[in-house]
Amino acid sequence: MLVQALVGQVLPRDGPGVRSGAPAMEEPALTFAGLLRQLRAEARLTQEELAEAAGLSPRSVSDLERGINRTAASYQQALALARSAGDRGDQAWTLIGLGLLQQLTRDYPAAAASHQQALTLFSELGNLLGQAEALNRLGELSLRTAATGQAHEQHTQALAIARDISAAPEEARALEGIGNSHLREGNPGQAAAHLRQALTIYQRIGAPAARRVQGTVRNADLPENTEAGARQPD
Repeated sequence: MLVQALVGQVLPRDGPGVRSGAPAMEEPALTFAGLLRQLRAEARLTQEELAEAAGLSPRSVSDLERGINRTAASYQQALALARSAGDRGDQAWTLIGLGLLQQLTRDYPAAAASHQQALTLFSELGNLLGQAEALNRLGELSLRTAATGQAHEQHTQALAIARDISAAPEEARALEGIGNSHLREGNPGQAAAHLRQALTIYQRIGAPAARRVQGTVRNADLPENTEAGARQPD
């Protein structure tokens, strides 16, 4: 996707799984910011929709559009400031951003640690939306590292919270994660049920992730008429 390629230009070039020694970006960050804003406007996407499509947080997209190039070091600085100010909410969301950056650079152990710290803070604060997002991020990481059972559990916890607070984006993400877990475990009926319910929610809220789920369902050749089985998390 063009957006993902553009976002990749302002992420760190070095790190686990990233080509070392690549030339630095010659264009200033503000030029990229203007281009990103223009492309988002042409695609008629909100910052939240662009974030979903690119696998980033809305705050990261906002930073990029304002010419702020957040590296791992800048996230660590922001984290230190939040800690010194005693703002645990800001700490938690900064850890989510740091974890996403670490995930994009394939530093999965560090990303998992950041999201787990965020989950702990959100739990202490009673922030249910933050808990659902952190659990879904952890589930996505578990799937990437082939810890399918753990991913299923994390997404199921996120699903229960998201439904309790009517957070449709996190509910859909959790259903998608559970569906992908079933797909990895060789349970096509359950995979289809959860993925199709995720697709229904994504389409209802106009999320670009609907196209991703459509591709998963199509490529896996999943069975039809299984939506009813997805209502109860399992």
